[in-house]
Amino acid sequence: MTPQASALTIAGSDSGGGAGIQADLKTLSALGVYGTSAITVITVQNTRGVFAVEAISPAVVTAQIRAVLDDIPPQAIKIGMLFSPEIVAAVADAIADYSGPVVLDPVMVAKSGDALLAVEAEAALIERLLPRADVLTPNLPEAARLLRRSDPARDAAEAEAQGRSLLALGARAVVIKGGHAAGPSCIDRLITASGTVAFEQPRISTRNTHGTGCSLSSAIAAELAKGAPLEAAVRRAQVWLHGAIRAADDLGIGSGHGPVHHFHGYWP
Repeated sequence: MTPQASALTIAGSDSGGGAGIQADLKTLSALGVYGTSAITVITVQNTRGVFAVEAISPAVVTAQIRAVLDDIPPQAIKIGMLFSPEIVAAVADAIADYSGPVVLDPVMVAKSGDALLAVEAEAALIERLLPRADVLTPNLPEAARLLRRSDPARDAAEAEAQGRSLLALGARAVVIKGGHAAGPSCIDRLITASGTVAFEQPRISTRNTHGTGCSLSSAIAAELAKGAPLEAAVRRAQVWLHGAIRAADDLGIGSGHGPVHHFHGYWP
């Protein structure tokens, strides 16, 4: 299949292949979009945890982004793990003139509980990149942390209120992910100035959910790159990710939190 569009992912590398740049590129490929990348951080990890993190120099992060923008202009950009305030600033400056949609996944904590965004980088992320986001995709703990709240939203009303508070900080749309909530359904909420749309899927019992946040944000970017309207892009991304989670146990990767099955639509 010939890719219909290209998208640039700016994120960290996951040596286990389940999240970060690797998950982003798998997602883009699975959805028929040519993926380019700018690596911000090298993480040493597998399905059991993160064992080391080494940041790429801001100058090299900038050079990667400019090289792609100069030669392979993307129809969308996805931003993931940034780690430090210096990298946040480098990314913000490098995409300042980019006019396409930007999907920002505020990667703060790994599935294993390891920190992926330095505390001192949070303010830079909020000030420099959150207002640049056409779509912000926090999970419930990340939304609370961005708003300096002590506890995640406890119900739909609180989740929507937090989403609206994030809009007030500059994001043009917010997708509050429901993976951390309880209940038989996983409900993601798209919140914009014009209202809220809920996308619901049956909750799947599996420990193999490593990279779900990276994959959802990349799937949204892929659909936007192909020209889908925002609501349709989020809906298609959620349906695709639900299929990837449903098939995750078939992969059997690692002994911890394994990855979702990005190619569930292609592999037997």
